[in-house]
Amino acid sequence: MNQHTRQGPLTTTEKRLPKTSGGMSNRLVDPTANVLLGTASPLAVSPSNRRFRAAMVGLGKQGREDHLPALAASPSVDLVAVCDADDKAVALVESEYHVPGYTNVVDLLDGEDLDFVVVAVPHHAGRDVVLAAAAHGVHVLKEKPLATSLDEAQEITEACQAAGIELMVTLQRRFNPVYTTFPQLYDQIGEPFLFEASYTMAVDPSSGWRGSNRLAGGGCIIDMGYHIIDTLLWYFGMPDHVLAHTAAVARPELDYDAEDTAVLHLSYDSGLFGTVLLSRCIAPKTEVIRAIGTRGSVVLERGRIRRLDNDGTAVEALARENAWPSAAAAQLDHFRRVLMDQRPNVSGAEAHLAHAAVVTAAYASAASGQMVDPKELIA
Repeated sequence: MNQHTRQGPLTTTEKRLPKTSGGMSNRLVDPTANVLLGTASPLAVSPSNRRFRAAMVGLGKQGREDHLPALAASPSVDLVAVCDADDKAVALVESEYHVPGYTNVVDLLDGEDLDFVVVAVPHHAGRDVVLAAAAHGVHVLKEKPLATSLDEAQEITEACQAAGIELMVTLQRRFNPVYTTFPQLYDQIGEPFLFEASYTMAVDPSSGWRGSNRLAGGGCIIDMGYHIIDTLLWYFGMPDHVLAHTAAVARPELDYDAEDTAVLHLSYDSGLFGTVLLSRCIAPKTEVIRAIGTRGSVVLERGRIRRLDNDGTAVEALARENAWPSAAAAQLDHFRRVLMDQRPNVSGAEAHLAHAAVVTAAYASAASGQMVDPKELIA
Protein backbone atom coordinates (compact mmCIF):
# COMPACT_ATOMS: atom_id res chain seq x y z
CA MET A 1 0.00 0.00 0.00
CA ASN A 2 1.03 3.60 -0.43
CA GLN A 3 2.99 4.64 2.66
CA HIS A 4 2.12 8.35 2.65
CA THR A 5 0.38 9.57 5.78
CA ARG A 6 -3.33 9.85 5.19
CA GLN A 7 -5.05 13.03 6.35
CA GLY A 8 -8.51 12.06 5.29
CA PRO A 9 -10.60 12.62 2.16
CA LEU A 10 -12.54 15.72 1.34
CA THR A 11 -15.85 15.97 3.12
CA THR A 12 -19.01 16.06 1.06
CA THR A 13 -19.28 19.79 1.67
CA GLU A 14 -15.68 20.37 0.62
CA LYS A 15 -16.02 18.24 -2.49
CA ARG A 16 -19.02 19.99 -3.93
CA LEU A 17 -19.15 23.45 -5.42
CA PRO A 18 -21.86 25.93 -4.42
CA LYS A 19 -24.95 25.64 -6.58
CA THR A 20 -27.42 28.13 -7.88
CA SER A 21 -31.12 27.41 -7.70
CA GLY A 22 -30.86 25.86 -11.17
CA GLY A 23 -28.25 23.33 -10.06
CA MET A 24 -25.36 24.99 -11.90
CA SER A 25 -22.09 26.10 -10.36
CA ASN A 26 -22.04 29.75 -9.31
CA ARG A 27 -18.99 30.19 -11.54
CA LEU A 28 -19.80 31.13 -15.12
CA VAL A 29 -18.45 28.90 -17.86
CA ASP A 30 -17.26 30.10 -21.26
CA PRO A 31 -17.09 26.78 -23.17
CA THR A 32 -14.66 28.13 -25.77
CA ALA A 33 -12.24 29.84 -23.40
CA ASN A 34 -9.30 28.68 -21.33
CA VAL A 35 -10.73 30.05 -18.11
CA LEU A 36 -13.76 29.88 -15.91
CA LEU A 37 -15.02 33.30 -14.87
CA GLY A 38 -16.26 33.81 -11.36
CA THR A 39 -15.74 33.37 -7.68
CA ALA A 40 -11.99 33.41 -7.04
CA SER A 41 -9.00 34.88 -8.80
CA PRO A 42 -7.55 32.18 -11.07
CA LEU A 43 -4.17 32.71 -9.40
CA ALA A 44 -5.44 32.73 -5.82
CA VAL A 45 -3.53 30.20 -3.72
CA SER A 46 -3.96 29.35 -0.08
CA PRO A 47 -1.47 27.10 1.69
CA SER A 48 -2.71 23.59 2.39
CA ASN A 49 -1.18 20.28 3.33
CA ARG A 50 -4.24 18.29 2.34
CA ARG A 51 -3.54 15.00 0.63
CA PHE A 52 -5.93 13.55 -1.92
CA ARG A 53 -6.79 9.89 -2.37
CA ALA A 54 -7.04 8.82 -6.01
CA ALA A 55 -7.49 5.65 -8.05
CA MET A 56 -6.48 4.92 -11.63
CA VAL A 57 -9.24 3.42 -13.79
CA GLY A 58 -7.90 2.00 -17.06
CA LEU A 59 -4.46 0.45 -17.31
CA GLY A 60 -3.81 0.75 -21.03
CA LYS A 61 -0.92 2.66 -22.55
CA GLN A 62 -2.07 6.13 -21.45
CA GLY A 63 -2.86 4.97 -17.95
CA ARG A 64 0.47 3.20 -17.49
CA GLU A 65 2.75 5.66 -19.28
CA ASP A 66 1.18 9.04 -18.46
CA HIS A 67 -1.15 9.00 -15.49
CA LEU A 68 0.30 6.34 -13.18
CA PRO A 69 3.78 7.94 -13.11
CA ALA A 70 2.21 11.35 -12.45
CA LEU A 71 0.11 9.95 -9.62
CA ALA A 72 3.04 8.09 -8.09
CA ALA A 73 5.27 11.17 -8.22
CA SER A 74 2.71 13.64 -6.89
CA PRO A 75 3.62 15.26 -3.57
CA SER A 76 -0.07 15.87 -2.82
CA VAL A 77 -1.97 12.88 -4.19
CA ASP A 78 -1.83 9.30 -2.96
CA LEU A 79 -2.46 6.53 -5.47
CA VAL A 80 -4.52 4.12 -3.37
CA ALA A 81 -5.96 1.67 -5.94
CA VAL A 82 -6.14 0.72 -9.60
CA CYS A 83 -8.87 -0.80 -11.76
CA ASP A 84 -9.10 -2.46 -15.17
CA ALA A 85 -11.28 -5.16 -16.71
CA ASP A 86 -8.09 -7.08 -17.58
CA ASP A 87 -7.08 -9.00 -14.45
CA LYS A 88 -3.56 -9.58 -15.80
CA ALA A 89 -3.00 -5.85 -16.27
CA VAL A 90 -4.30 -5.29 -12.75
CA ALA A 91 -1.94 -7.87 -11.28
CA LEU A 92 1.10 -6.29 -12.96
CA VAL A 93 0.29 -2.79 -11.74
CA GLU A 94 -0.63 -4.03 -8.26
CA SER A 95 2.83 -5.55 -8.01
CA GLU A 96 4.64 -2.49 -9.36
CA TYR A 97 2.82 0.18 -7.35
CA HIS A 98 1.91 -1.87 -4.27
CA VAL A 99 -1.75 -0.87 -4.23
CA PRO A 100 -4.92 -2.99 -4.33
CA GLY A 101 -6.46 -3.71 -7.71
CA TYR A 102 -10.02 -4.16 -8.91
CA THR A 103 -11.59 -5.46 -12.10
CA ASN A 104 -14.95 -3.73 -11.55
CA VAL A 105 -15.29 0.02 -11.08
CA VAL A 106 -18.30 -0.23 -8.77
CA ASP A 107 -16.35 -2.57 -6.50
CA LEU A 108 -13.53 -0.03 -6.52
CA LEU A 109 -15.84 2.84 -5.58
CA ASP A 110 -17.56 0.76 -2.88
CA GLY A 111 -14.28 -0.56 -1.48
CA GLU A 112 -12.11 2.57 -1.36
CA ASP A 113 -12.52 5.99 0.21
CA LEU A 114 -11.64 8.18 -2.78
CA ASP A 115 -11.51 11.87 -3.56
CA PHE A 116 -11.21 11.33 -7.31
CA VAL A 117 -10.53 8.83 -10.05
CA VAL A 118 -8.34 9.26 -13.12
CA VAL A 119 -10.15 7.60 -16.03
CA ALA A 120 -8.35 6.38 -19.15
CA VAL A 121 -10.61 3.73 -20.63
CA PRO A 122 -11.81 2.94 -24.17
CA HIS A 123 -14.30 5.52 -25.43
CA HIS A 124 -17.33 3.24 -25.13
CA ALA A 125 -16.56 2.44 -21.48
CA GLY A 126 -16.22 6.03 -20.30
CA ARG A 127 -19.89 6.79 -19.74
CA ASP A 128 -20.50 3.99 -17.24
CA VAL A 129 -17.34 4.80 -15.29
CA VAL A 130 -18.22 8.49 -14.98
CA LEU A 131 -21.84 7.82 -14.02
CA ALA A 132 -20.69 5.34 -11.37
CA ALA A 133 -18.24 7.88 -9.96
CA ALA A 134 -20.93 10.55 -9.90
CA ALA A 135 -23.30 8.21 -8.07
CA HIS A 136 -20.60 7.77 -5.40
CA GLY A 137 -19.80 11.49 -5.15
CA VAL A 138 -16.28 10.96 -6.52
CA HIS A 139 -14.65 13.57 -8.77
CA VAL A 140 -13.31 12.57 -12.20
CA LEU A 141 -10.20 13.47 -14.20
CA LYS A 142 -10.99 11.90 -17.57
CA GLU A 143 -9.03 11.27 -20.73
CA LYS A 144 -10.61 12.78 -23.84
CA PRO A 145 -13.17 12.65 -25.31
CA LEU A 146 -15.85 13.52 -22.80
CA ALA A 147 -18.29 11.22 -24.59
CA THR A 148 -18.92 9.30 -27.82
CA SER A 149 -21.95 11.41 -28.78
CA LEU A 150 -23.61 14.71 -27.98
CA ASP A 151 -26.48 12.96 -26.19
CA GLU A 152 -23.99 11.09 -24.03
CA ALA A 153 -22.07 14.29 -23.31
CA GLN A 154 -25.26 15.97 -22.13
CA GLU A 155 -26.14 12.97 -19.95
CA ILE A 156 -22.69 13.00 -18.33
CA THR A 157 -22.80 16.76 -17.78
CA GLU A 158 -26.19 16.57 -16.12
CA ALA A 159 -25.10 13.66 -13.91
CA CYS A 160 -22.02 15.54 -12.72
CA GLN A 161 -24.06 18.66 -11.99
CA ALA A 162 -26.69 16.69 -10.09
CA ALA A 163 -24.03 14.94 -8.01
CA GLY A 164 -22.08 18.13 -7.40
CA ILE A 165 -18.81 16.66 -8.63
CA GLU A 166 -16.07 18.14 -10.75
CA LEU A 167 -15.13 16.44 -14.02
CA MET A 168 -12.13 17.69 -15.96
CA VAL A 169 -11.19 16.32 -19.38
CA THR A 170 -7.44 15.86 -19.80
CA LEU A 171 -5.98 17.78 -22.74
CA GLN A 172 -2.22 18.19 -22.48
CA ARG A 173 -1.99 21.19 -24.77
CA ARG A 174 -3.87 23.31 -22.25
CA PHE A 175 -0.87 22.86 -19.94
CA ASN A 176 1.88 23.22 -22.51
CA PRO A 177 3.45 26.73 -22.48
CA VAL A 178 4.00 26.67 -26.24
CA TYR A 179 0.25 26.35 -26.78
CA THR A 180 -0.72 28.81 -24.06
CA THR A 181 1.45 31.44 -25.78
CA PHE A 182 -0.66 31.37 -28.97
CA PRO A 183 -3.37 33.89 -27.92
CA GLN A 184 -0.77 36.53 -27.03
CA LEU A 185 0.95 36.25 -30.42
CA TYR A 186 -2.37 35.92 -32.26
CA ASP A 187 -3.41 39.32 -30.93
CA GLN A 188 -0.45 40.87 -32.73
CA ILE A 189 -1.12 39.75 -36.32
CA GLY A 190 -3.80 42.26 -37.18
CA GLU A 191 -7.22 41.12 -38.39
CA PRO A 192 -7.15 37.29 -38.71
CA PHE A 193 -8.85 35.91 -41.80
CA LEU A 194 -7.47 32.40 -42.35
CA PHE A 195 -6.12 29.41 -40.47
CA GLU A 196 -4.95 25.92 -41.33
CA ALA A 197 -4.35 23.01 -39.03
CA SER A 198 -3.06 19.49 -39.54
CA TYR A 199 -2.45 16.56 -37.25
CA THR A 200 -1.24 13.41 -38.95
CA MET A 201 0.57 10.20 -38.07
CA ALA A 202 0.97 6.68 -39.38
CA VAL A 203 -0.57 4.07 -37.07
CA ASP A 204 -2.67 0.96 -37.54
CA PRO A 205 -6.22 2.32 -38.09
CA SER A 206 -7.72 -1.08 -37.28
CA SER A 207 -6.00 -1.45 -33.92
CA GLY A 208 -8.32 -2.66 -31.16
CA TRP A 209 -11.46 -0.73 -30.32
CA ARG A 210 -10.20 2.42 -32.07
CA GLY A 211 -10.95 0.89 -35.47
CA SER A 212 -14.64 0.44 -34.66
CA ASN A 213 -17.17 3.25 -35.10
CA ARG A 214 -19.48 1.49 -32.65
CA LEU A 215 -16.91 1.32 -29.86
CA ALA A 216 -14.94 4.52 -30.45
CA GLY A 217 -17.75 6.78 -31.63
CA GLY A 218 -15.75 7.52 -34.78
CA GLY A 219 -12.17 7.57 -35.97
CA CYS A 220 -9.57 10.27 -36.31
CA ILE A 221 -12.02 13.14 -35.70
CA ILE A 222 -13.18 12.09 -32.24
CA ASP A 223 -9.91 10.47 -31.23
CA MET A 224 -6.68 12.28 -32.14
CA GLY A 225 -8.64 15.09 -33.78
CA TYR A 226 -10.27 15.93 -30.45
CA HIS A 227 -7.01 17.60 -29.41
CA ILE A 228 -7.07 19.89 -32.44
CA ILE A 229 -10.77 20.64 -32.06
CA ASP A 230 -10.15 21.63 -28.46
CA THR A 231 -7.26 23.87 -29.45
CA LEU A 232 -9.26 25.60 -32.20
CA LEU A 233 -12.21 26.16 -29.87
CA TRP A 234 -9.80 27.61 -27.34
CA TYR A 235 -8.22 29.98 -29.86
CA PHE A 236 -11.10 30.89 -32.20
CA GLY A 237 -14.34 29.87 -30.50
CA MET A 238 -17.24 27.83 -31.85
CA PRO A 239 -17.47 27.84 -35.67
CA ASP A 240 -20.74 28.81 -37.30
CA HIS A 241 -20.44 26.20 -40.05
CA VAL A 242 -18.70 22.84 -40.38
CA LEU A 243 -18.22 21.00 -43.66
CA ALA A 244 -16.45 17.63 -43.45
CA HIS A 245 -15.23 14.86 -45.69
CA THR A 246 -14.05 11.52 -44.31
CA ALA A 247 -12.62 8.27 -45.63
CA ALA A 248 -11.68 4.84 -44.29
CA VAL A 249 -9.78 3.55 -47.31
CA ALA A 250 -6.08 4.17 -46.68
CA ARG A 251 -5.36 0.60 -45.58
CA PRO A 252 -7.65 -1.67 -47.65
CA GLU A 253 -5.89 -4.79 -46.39
CA LEU A 254 -7.11 -4.06 -42.83
CA ASP A 255 -10.56 -4.48 -41.29
CA TYR A 256 -11.94 -1.25 -39.80
CA ASP A 257 -14.80 1.20 -40.36
CA ALA A 258 -13.75 4.24 -38.34
CA GLU A 259 -12.45 7.05 -40.58
CA ASP A 260 -8.67 7.10 -41.00
CA THR A 261 -8.58 10.53 -42.69
CA ALA A 262 -10.76 13.63 -42.53
CA VAL A 263 -10.74 17.17 -43.86
CA LEU A 264 -12.85 19.76 -42.07
CA HIS A 265 -13.68 23.24 -43.28
CA LEU A 266 -14.64 25.59 -40.43
CA SER A 267 -16.09 29.04 -41.02
CA TYR A 268 -17.16 31.91 -38.80
CA ASP A 269 -19.63 34.69 -39.39
CA SER A 270 -16.79 37.11 -38.56
CA GLY A 271 -15.14 36.16 -41.86
CA LEU A 272 -12.50 33.85 -40.41
CA PHE A 273 -12.29 30.42 -42.02
CA GLY A 274 -9.87 27.54 -42.28
CA THR A 275 -9.22 23.86 -42.89
CA VAL A 276 -8.22 20.97 -40.67
CA LEU A 277 -6.48 17.82 -41.96
CA LEU A 278 -6.55 14.77 -39.70
CA SER A 279 -5.13 11.36 -40.54
CA ARG A 280 -3.96 8.16 -38.92
CA CYS A 281 -2.27 7.10 -42.15
CA ILE A 282 0.09 9.93 -43.16
CA ALA A 283 3.73 9.87 -42.09
CA PRO A 284 5.72 11.42 -40.55
CA LYS A 285 3.87 12.54 -37.42
CA THR A 286 3.16 16.24 -37.73
CA GLU A 287 1.11 18.81 -35.89
CA VAL A 288 0.81 22.39 -37.12
CA ILE A 289 -1.62 25.25 -36.58
CA ARG A 290 -1.11 28.41 -38.60
CA ALA A 291 -3.19 31.57 -38.34
CA ILE A 292 -2.84 34.38 -40.88
CA GLY A 293 -3.80 37.99 -40.28
CA THR A 294 -3.38 41.32 -42.00
CA ARG A 295 -0.09 42.03 -40.21
CA GLY A 296 1.51 38.61 -40.11
CA SER A 297 0.98 35.03 -38.96
CA VAL A 298 1.47 32.67 -36.05
CA VAL A 299 2.84 29.18 -36.68
CA LEU A 300 2.51 26.63 -33.89
CA GLU A 301 4.26 23.26 -34.08
CA ARG A 302 4.98 20.61 -31.48
CA GLY A 303 7.60 22.15 -29.24
CA ARG A 304 7.74 25.65 -30.73
CA ILE A 305 5.70 28.66 -31.80
CA ARG A 306 6.71 31.60 -34.02
CA ARG A 307 5.22 34.95 -34.99
CA LEU A 308 6.11 35.98 -38.53
CA ASP A 309 5.64 39.25 -40.36
CA ASN A 310 4.00 39.41 -43.78
CA ASP A 311 7.18 38.52 -45.66
CA GLY A 312 7.77 35.44 -43.48
CA THR A 313 10.51 36.88 -41.27
CA ALA A 314 10.41 35.56 -37.68
CA VAL A 315 9.61 38.37 -35.24
CA GLU A 316 9.63 36.26 -32.07
CA ALA A 317 9.64 32.59 -31.12
CA LEU A 318 9.33 30.25 -28.16
CA ALA A 319 10.57 26.66 -27.95
CA ARG A 320 10.16 24.21 -25.11
CA GLU A 321 10.88 20.67 -26.16
CA ASN A 322 10.40 19.15 -22.69
CA ALA A 323 6.87 20.41 -22.09
CA TRP A 324 5.11 17.14 -23.00
CA PRO A 325 6.41 14.89 -20.20
CA SER A 326 5.37 17.43 -17.57
CA ALA A 327 1.82 17.88 -18.89
CA ALA A 328 0.28 14.90 -17.06
CA ALA A 329 1.73 16.08 -13.75
CA ALA A 330 0.59 19.64 -14.43
CA GLN A 331 -2.97 18.50 -15.18
CA LEU A 332 -3.07 16.41 -12.02
CA ASP A 333 -1.88 19.30 -9.88
CA HIS A 334 -4.33 21.69 -11.54
CA PHE A 335 -7.23 19.32 -10.88
CA ARG A 336 -6.20 19.04 -7.22
CA ARG A 337 -6.33 22.83 -7.02
CA VAL A 338 -9.71 22.87 -8.75
CA LEU A 339 -11.05 20.63 -5.99
CA MET A 340 -9.68 23.10 -3.44
CA ASP A 341 -11.27 26.01 -5.32
CA GLN A 342 -7.85 27.53 -6.00
CA ARG A 343 -8.01 27.19 -9.78
CA PRO A 344 -10.76 27.27 -12.41
CA ASN A 345 -11.78 24.06 -14.13
CA VAL A 346 -10.36 24.81 -17.59
CA SER A 347 -11.87 21.72 -19.20
CA GLY A 348 -15.12 20.87 -17.47
CA ALA A 349 -17.97 18.71 -18.71
CA GLU A 350 -20.24 21.62 -19.58
CA ALA A 351 -17.50 23.27 -21.64
CA HIS A 352 -17.05 20.05 -23.61
CA LEU A 353 -20.59 20.17 -24.94
CA ALA A 354 -19.08 22.52 -27.52
CA HIS A 355 -16.53 19.86 -28.50
CA ALA A 356 -19.24 17.22 -28.77
CA ALA A 357 -21.30 19.58 -30.95
CA VAL A 358 -18.41 20.20 -33.36
CA VAL A 359 -17.63 16.47 -33.58
CA THR A 360 -21.31 15.66 -34.14
CA ALA A 361 -21.57 18.41 -36.78
CA ALA A 362 -18.52 17.01 -38.59
CA TYR A 363 -19.95 13.50 -38.78
CA ALA A 364 -23.38 14.81 -39.80
CA SER A 365 -21.79 16.90 -42.54
CA ALA A 366 -19.71 13.98 -43.82
CA ALA A 367 -22.85 11.85 -44.01
CA SER A 368 -25.04 14.49 -45.69
CA GLY A 369 -22.53 16.42 -47.76
CA GLN A 370 -23.98 19.62 -46.32
CA MET A 371 -22.63 22.30 -43.99
CA VAL A 372 -23.84 21.98 -40.38
CA ASP A 373 -24.06 24.67 -37.71
CA PRO A 374 -22.82 23.11 -34.44
CA LYS A 375 -24.37 25.91 -32.40
CA GLU A 376 -27.81 24.76 -33.44
CA LEU A 377 -27.12 21.33 -31.97
CA ILE A 378 -26.81 22.69 -28.44
CA ALA A 379 -29.09 25.71 -28.70
